[in-house]
Amino acid sequence: MNRLSCAALAALALTLAGCDSMPKKDGAGPVAESVSTTGEPGDPRNRAKVHAELASLYYQRGNMAIALEELRIAAAADSNYPLTYSLFGLVYMELRESRLAQENFERGLRLSPTDPDINHNFGWFLCQSGRETESIKYFMQAVSNPLYPSPWRSYSAAGVCSLRKNNLKDAEDFFQRALRMEPDEPGSLLQLGQIRYRQGSLEDARKMVSRYNRIVEPTAESLWLGLRVERKLGERAAESNYANQLRRRFATSREYQQLQRGEYD
Repeated sequence: MNRLSCAALAALALTLAGCDSMPKKDGAGPVAESVSTTGEPGDPRNRAKVHAELASLYYQRGNMAIALEELRIAAAADSNYPLTYSLFGLVYMELRESRLAQENFERGLRLSPTDPDINHNFGWFLCQSGRETESIKYFMQAVSNPLYPSPWRSYSAAGVCSLRKNNLKDAEDFFQRALRMEPDEPGSLLQLGQIRYRQGSLEDARKMVSRYNRIVEPTAESLWLGLRVERKLGERAAESNYANQLRRRFATSREYQQLQRGEYD
């Protein structure tokens, strides 16, 4: 077996089983599915799961070449294992091979139409491809599965994609749904905070951006939002604190350039 001995492969698969993926951009992005291994080592489905799990690991580490190699081994072992094709789709999406990404997502959905992770990932692919309206259908298919462990992830993604179409009403609703299920969902906190700021609900915006900055590492976007909220509330000390953090952490960011030019809105 290339790159890993049989014993090492089995050990790694068991270690990885049940591991969460590494979400991108506060969880709104695609997820490399975690798969657990069961059955005999020589069983075709089990071999497909093991190699798909390895592909997921390499994908998360940014090694797309080895991820593709592992996925080809998985597909050769069991051509009907749906998560192989979802991962193929993610890798090809990362490589900007849109046609191959779509073909693989669609094959995965033909094999498992209600799988929430495949539906979520295909929805995100569509959103990134300028087909935001079409993407919502797949996020809603994902959340309709009662066994989906993290439906807030798809609600948050649906909110992001609705914002891209300037559909503020639906975006607000999706973010609120996500936060009702998971109050610490970072992406929804930040995006709903942005919406509340634009609506003039400054105290709500302050609570959301402050919570975001407590639970994850602050970003240029979150510091900039916090700064503008405090500026409108007249809290100069808090505004100055945000400005200092923005300068210290993100001196080359677009947000810091806006601060220097005094472009607050």
